[in-house]
Parts: sequence; C-alpha cells; structure tokens
Amino acid sequence: MAEVQTNTQTGELSQRFIEFVMMQAQNAALFLGQIPNPQTGQGEVNLELAKMFIDQLGMIQEKTRGNLTNEESTVLRNTLSNLQMAFVEVSRDVKSGGAPAAPEPPAAPAAEPPTASAPAEKSEAPAAPVSESESRKKFTKSYGA
Repeated sequence: MAEVQTNTQTGELSQRFIEFVMMQAQNAALFLGQIPNPQTGQGEVNLELAKMFIDQLGMIQEKTRGNLTNEESTVLRNTLSNLQMAFVEVSRDVKSGGAPAAPEPPAAPAAEPPTASAPAEKSEAPAAPVSESESRKKFTKSYGA
C-alpha cells in the first residue's frame, strides 16, 4: 500500500512540475509577442523579460539534471529549445528594424498533460517562411548578456 501512495505522490509532483514548466513557457511566449496581452489584446515584445523566463527554465534544467523522469526531462528540453529558437527569431526581427513578426507559438510537447492549457494562437497572418537551413541552425546562448 505504501508503494501505491508513493507512486501517486510522485505522479502528482511530476504533473505539477510539467505545469510549472508550461506556465513559465507561457510567460516567455507572452513577452515574445506570441500570446496577446490580455489587457490590450495585442502581441507585445519585451525581450528582457522573455530572456528572464527562458533563462529561468535553463537554470531549472541545469539544477534538476539527473533528477527528472523521462517525461519531465523531455517536456523541459523541448519547451526550452522552442523558446530559445523563438527568442532568436524575434531578436533578429527587432534588430533588423522591422516590426517584430510574431513567430508561431512553441509546439506543445507530446507528453504534455491534458490539463495544461496550450497558448492561444494569434489570428494574424503567419510570418514569412524560414528556409530549411535557417530552421536547423543550432541555438547558442549569445542572446543578451
């Protein structure tokens, strides 16, 4: 009976961890302009705040290395990777002087629990397609600091 309770508690903690990661990801997506601001209804870009949330997820990944389940690790890794790529794209748009094009929201990982809500997509026209070579570039942590 103790094993069942331990497994239930572990499952609940795993669910909470994944929800926490998704909440941080939604905050980052909000500041990358991928989710409209609830007060204004417009997508707003704040690279400093987006970077803060992305860096927090990176810190969590580093500090929990070896202590996560496969599902938790996969969700965190995929979420962080998607946000980093979105940050690079938005940063490039901002630096080029154009209005930042809203990149597509980070894809929800396959292991996402059904209770977590995915970010709402914007109803604007999609950004210009990215060439295959650009979409495969490896992310380097040279954004910001």
